Amino acid sequence: MSQKLKSPIIAIMRSKAKEDARSLAQGLVLAGITVIEFTTTTPGVFELIEEFASMKGLQVGVGTALTKSHVKNAKAAGAKFVISPSTSVDIIKQTKKNEMISIPGVTTPTDVATAISAGADFLKLFPASSLGHAYLKALRDPFPGEHWVVTGGVTTESIKDWKKAGAQYFGLGGPLTNGGLSEIADRVRSFNDQIVDKES
Repeated sequence: MSQKLKSPIIAIMRSKAKEDARSLAQGLVLAGITVIEFTTTTPGVFELIEEFASMKGLQVGVGTALTKSHVKNAKAAGAKFVISPSTSVDIIKQTKKNEMISIPGVTTPTDVATAISAGADFLKLFPASSLGHAYLKALRDPFPGEHWVVTGGVTTESIKDWKKAGAQYFGLGGPLTNGGLSEIADRVRSFNDQIVDKES
């Protein structure tokens, strides 16, 4: 894998209003988040990507990428990675053609094999909480050496089990932002305490 994510925490910014997305994303940055995914379901997504991609030390990507145009527009706006909810060979190949990090969603062994063959850099287990950490462990076994992201229903209490199962990266949306701006710093700190290894 030639490209890496700057942090094991990927903050997912999904909102019904552009201004809400901006203010919450600013709160995430102030709380120490260094990797943010703006979903295509958020109004003004490519303008937001362009705005935040210009910030020093911040790695920004597009989420819920469903078309090649999403990938191309994200690249033009300064995105460094592309996340999708499913395994689309077209999107993976377009992402790699644009020299971006590819993170497709996978659920089955067939999805995993297809994603790897197409050139995916990371594999996103989605929806993670519905499938469970035991499922991730079983799914990983035939595919050693891959980099796994878990997204969907991840809690601070479940982090230990996810890490034991082999998850290295965590996509977090509502768990970081559902409490509003006033709770973001505490929520980021709580997840950091569970996810980031303190050993030097």
